Amino acid sequence: MMKSYHEWRHVFKLDPAKALSDEDLEAVCESGTDAVIIGGSTDVTDENTLEMLMRVRRYSVAAALEVSTISSVVPGFDYYLIPSVLNTRQVTFLNGLHHRALKQFGHMMHMEEVLSEGYCVLNPDSSVAQVSDADTDLDEEDIVAYARMTDQLFHMPIFYMEYSGVYGDPKTVSAVNDVLGKSQLFYGGGIERPEQAAEMAAYADTVVVGNVIYDNLKQALATVKAVKEANGQTHQA
Repeated sequence: MMKSYHEWRHVFKLDPAKALSDEDLEAVCESGTDAVIIGGSTDVTDENTLEMLMRVRRYSVAAALEVSTISSVVPGFDYYLIPSVLNTRQVTFLNGLHHRALKQFGHMMHMEEVLSEGYCVLNPDSSVAQVSDADTDLDEEDIVAYARMTDQLFHMPIFYMEYSGVYGDPKTVSAVNDVLGKSQLFYGGGIERPEQAAEMAAYADTVVVGNVIYDNLKQALATVKAVKEANGQTHQA
């Protein structure tokens, strides 16, 4: 049975621009993960997004699209995650693309399927940081302030700490967890071993595992059990 996003503890993130065999995709979707997010920062098209969705739909796992470009939006997902990059220097990535999307598709959107994310990009060398022109020169107080902004000012359902390729600081993730109320804390970035996944699962409501799928599938699959068995101290009830 598909889990609501409120129940997600472990999520795999698949890049539609990267190759993944049918055998490996089956292992991912049948791993016990709570959901699969499809999305990427570069070379994402409606064609490769739709192809990946059709392949994932062979399985019962929840499927979400993290929208990076309007052209990549296709119907058929359980959820559409809309990132607002809070630390961008370009207003387009904060609300410009969202306005354009609502202007074009708002009349046909089912808003119960749409989840806004307060996105804090924290790796300066990542593609998402470069594409969104993110100011990543942040200390812990800056990041906590963005978390408060997401939760208490904008009332977004998700605050996403995106380290994208590097492993983040558990102390900072813990500090963010301490100030969030209703917003769900997503952590993503640099998880290569189950021990790292378990460490972040102690503070994040949802742990997102991505690149290691393509580098070491066995280690990626082991993160599911690690997260599910972790003694979480998350703010969510």
